[in-house]
Amino acid sequence: MDAAVSQLDPTGNSPDSDDRALAIEARGLVKRFDGTLAVDGVDLEVRQGAIYGVLGPNGAGKTTTLRMLLGIIDPDEGVRRVFGHDHPHDIARLIGYLPEERGLYPTMKAIDAIAFMGALRGLPLEEGRKRGRELLERHDLAHAAERTIRQLSKGMAQTVQLLGTLVHQPRLVVLDEPFSGLDAINQGKLETMIRALAEDGVTVIFSTHVIHHAERLCEGVAIIAGGRVPYAGSVETARDRIPAQVRLETRAREGAWMQALPQDTRREGDFFSFPLPESGIEPLLRQLIEGDAGILSLSIERAGLHDAFVHIAGEAAARAMEADRMAEAG
Repeated sequence: MDAAVSQLDPTGNSPDSDDRALAIEARGLVKRFDGTLAVDGVDLEVRQGAIYGVLGPNGAGKTTTLRMLLGIIDPDEGVRRVFGHDHPHDIARLIGYLPEERGLYPTMKAIDAIAFMGALRGLPLEEGRKRGRELLERHDLAHAAERTIRQLSKGMAQTVQLLGTLVHQPRLVVLDEPFSGLDAINQGKLETMIRALAEDGVTVIFSTHVIHHAERLCEGVAIIAGGRVPYAGSVETARDRIPAQVRLETRAREGAWMQALPQDTRREGDFFSFPLPESGIEPLLRQLIEGDAGILSLSIERAGLHDAFVHIAGEAAARAMEADRMAEAG
């Protein structure tokens, strides 16, 4: 079997000066189900305190990868380490996991649900209730503490389950499609919560098929398509895979100065568009000024993470991601 073409950012998922230890390290993870290859040679690294996104359409292998990282299922091939441990179950108390399939007992009170989830990670029930009330108050849900799960809105119930994931104060939080089913207001609250966790030094990994969440939050990403990871590294490096685009407006419509424009320049009326030259914009600007082009406006726009995803994973994966997003919104 061919190994995946995994292109890890040579700096890890952060700047060259970053000396943080690894929270997650995976090399060559492979998983089959009934002979079908679900994950094919996944490599990735996540540094402690980072917010890291796993991007890809439904069925790409995101959930299987996360479950292998957490030790819920074992890889058929490859190794994974969590905080340096080969067996994540040995340090379960340091990990919080929110699965894609939400599951709370509908007749259980919110405060008891949070305490129960903490108890599964070794937190005494009374301590869980105490911390649970503090968490509910902090997130403006103190009024819901004694309500049963079935009495809560979908967004409130999902927040209660997330608080149950955090009540034992884990150092690694893994969220599988955490934004799924949330309205815009609750998505914003979740983003704020994720940032606050990272500020406290907690490592956060989440999977998503909605790229703008990853673009706003993440330091690093792994792009998964067809069970493979064609890219794992920093968001900035992913965006730099596509040259920045220059948009130029000139007063003069013709002139010798046009010879200074790159060969792949596109013209739209008085506007010219072209990739940013490797030499930068300054040499071109000098030639335009000396040639009396009459620069009216000039802008340089870097590629977004969506464009980088299309460039790296391909149009088919991008269309599948958009279909997933539309199906969820519909």
